[in-house]
Amino acid sequence: MVNADWSGVAFSADPVTGRRDVAVISAVPGLGTALVSGHTNADTYHVDAYGKIIYHQTADHRPLTAETHSSVKGLSREPDALSLRTTHYALSATTLSKVQLQSIAAFARRTEQIFGCPQDIEWAIENDQLYLLQARPITTLRAEVGPPDGELNLWDNSNIAESYPGVTTPLTFSFARRAYEEVYRQFCRIMGVPDSLIIDHAMTFRHMLGFIQGRIYYNLLSWYRVLALLPGYKLNRRFMEQMMGVKESLPDELLAEQTSPSRGDRLRDALYLGRTLTGLVANYILLPRRIDAFYVRLNNALGSERPNLSQKRPDELVAYYRNLENQLLTRWDAPLINDFFAMIFYGILRQLTEKWCGDTHGTLQNALLSGTGGVISAEPVTHLRRMAQLAVGDADFIGLLSEGSISEILEAMPARPTFEAQYKAYLEQFGDRCLEELKLESPTLYDDPLPLLRSIGQLARHLEPSPTPYQNGVHPSPQTTAPDQVNEQVRAALSGHPLRRLVFNWVLKNARRLIRNRENLRFERTRLFGRARQIFVELGQKLYTQNLLTDPRDIFYLDVEEIFGFINGTATTTNLNTLAQLRYTEFERHQKTPPPPDRFETRGIVSNYQLPMTNDQSPSVQPNTDASLLNSQLPTPNSQFSLLPSSFSILQGLGCSPGIVRGPIRIVTDPKNTILQPGEILVAQRTDPGWILLFSAAAGLLVEHGSLLSHAAIVSREMRLPAIVSLKGVTHWLKDGDLVEFNGSTGEVRKL
Repeated sequence: MVNADWSGVAFSADPVTGRRDVAVISAVPGLGTALVSGHTNADTYHVDAYGKIIYHQTADHRPLTAETHSSVKGLSREPDALSLRTTHYALSATTLSKVQLQSIAAFARRTEQIFGCPQDIEWAIENDQLYLLQARPITTLRAEVGPPDGELNLWDNSNIAESYPGVTTPLTFSFARRAYEEVYRQFCRIMGVPDSLIIDHAMTFRHMLGFIQGRIYYNLLSWYRVLALLPGYKLNRRFMEQMMGVKESLPDELLAEQTSPSRGDRLRDALYLGRTLTGLVANYILLPRRIDAFYVRLNNALGSERPNLSQKRPDELVAYYRNLENQLLTRWDAPLINDFFAMIFYGILRQLTEKWCGDTHGTLQNALLSGTGGVISAEPVTHLRRMAQLAVGDADFIGLLSEGSISEILEAMPARPTFEAQYKAYLEQFGDRCLEELKLESPTLYDDPLPLLRSIGQLARHLEPSPTPYQNGVHPSPQTTAPDQVNEQVRAALSGHPLRRLVFNWVLKNARRLIRNRENLRFERTRLFGRARQIFVELGQKLYTQNLLTDPRDIFYLDVEEIFGFINGTATTTNLNTLAQLRYTEFERHQKTPPPPDRFETRGIVSNYQLPMTNDQSPSVQPNTDASLLNSQLPTPNSQFSLLPSSFSILQGLGCSPGIVRGPIRIVTDPKNTILQPGEILVAQRTDPGWILLFSAAAGLLVEHGSLLSHAAIVSREMRLPAIVSLKGVTHWLKDGDLVEFNGSTGEVRKL
């Protein structure tokens, strides 16, 4: 019906790469039947969203004829020159003009707008008129990877997955994002970064975290940009990656972008460097005083006892929260400065042990940091054992603790006043510690103390008057049995080098102090989050009683400013119930979908990005090429152990607490309903402070995620519990009951 001069097909999106900003055009002279029949090849053009032709390939070996209408035969083949009509658009008689190509691309995109999805169209041009012959959806379009010139974001969950594992509610993310934005902006100001630079990086601070399919991720490029504002960026970048557990450094092509914005002005750059270095030294000297002042401010803000908030009106609760925010969230100076110096001194200690002490495994520093004392996160284990010891010999009470209801246990407790006093003291100090404790939606021990009571009951059943050392399959390494040997190793390596010994001891002393402070100050963060949780739980209850929410816990599906805006009159949406139900539905969908990769990048619109399917679910198994070495360290052939093929027998992680352990493993996904048997090795994807109740019963610890400065690493060292973190794929590689032997110094796990 159209006696075409040119015809062909066009895609409003690239069907090969998935790019939505590129239209692909195939064109032949004459009718399109020549292209469909394979008689001729097409010219191909890629046209971007701005009309620029970014790719052009002219067909090779195309016959010098084109199919046209014939009144006699219907179709005939004529020379190209006869079938083409020269127009003012044409650049030549044998190609389409730029304007024609732009018109076809715009035509395809207009068709996509009409039908609401990317389109595969057939088109024709006759007498300068463009015709649409057919349109259909592109059914084979792959997931969009984003335009190449879209803004790049690099997402990594590293050790933030320890604090916020799995799917997180909108309330928790909005609270955490605001906290990260404020405290790191404040940190740069404390370290002497000029206000002008801090203002210029407002969007950087705002985007420290991302919320991808309901999961919290670090926006790594923002972290690198913040770090680039401080002196020693190249060195501190590696230390930061160690602290955060980042497995891959920043790609080389992006490193050039992560530099101080003032690099172009040498004089100003020198002044900034001097200012920040001065701030660095001053903050190191003043850190102990800052920590003391922080504790005073924290205790004044939170009080010595858990308050009763039920008598406060919603507006009073908002005011109470804002007061906490002003006193603490925007003045979180001591923990931030301490973390920064802990990162530096830990990194330096690791370098010195490798360079000066010949530590080929890079884990000697962990042995030097083990069991130094004073870490509050290890205290729950001491309290737990004390309460279990009080129950030993009381079979009825142990039975209640292990199997009874919460009401039955609480009714029996007054008859045991010493136990009851210990229990109440534990709740008073550690009641906000729970599984996934930084998620506001997580119930604390105040809400449900049953996991604590169950752990006490199980521990009481297994307690013996005089337990033999290294029982339950634990085979100590020299570092475990004699920590003095580690110090002797260091002394021997540094003998004859008095200056090195002086520097090393100074670095070690600072690393121990700062890492202890880091874990203790993180506990204070738990107290603050616990108080915020209490405020929002009470607000949810009050909104529920006024029929504004279907359930009190629906408060967790709103964000902070939506809740406060509703109360103070600045909300743009007042139907909180419908909004919460919408979010709940989305939350449920995220719960059922596989999580995104641990690390990935996006360009352009982040929330519109469809994450690629990944096959990276299996562990990176390290083949063992020395079978004799492997067999020499395993039981004899007549033992109960059998050796799997060597290529599947070893997994490598980060050794973080020394000791050699051999025994069966238990993979734990729900610590609330898990009871470890004596000698079992705890294996988990990730842990948080709420897992401490299981640490006390474990013979060893293997964790899929985490870093050398994560909670699991610090607490296991303090408890002298052999442990390895960052064991990629370990929960898929092993199954319950598998026998393994691992070395907490080298980070190596062997399947037996």
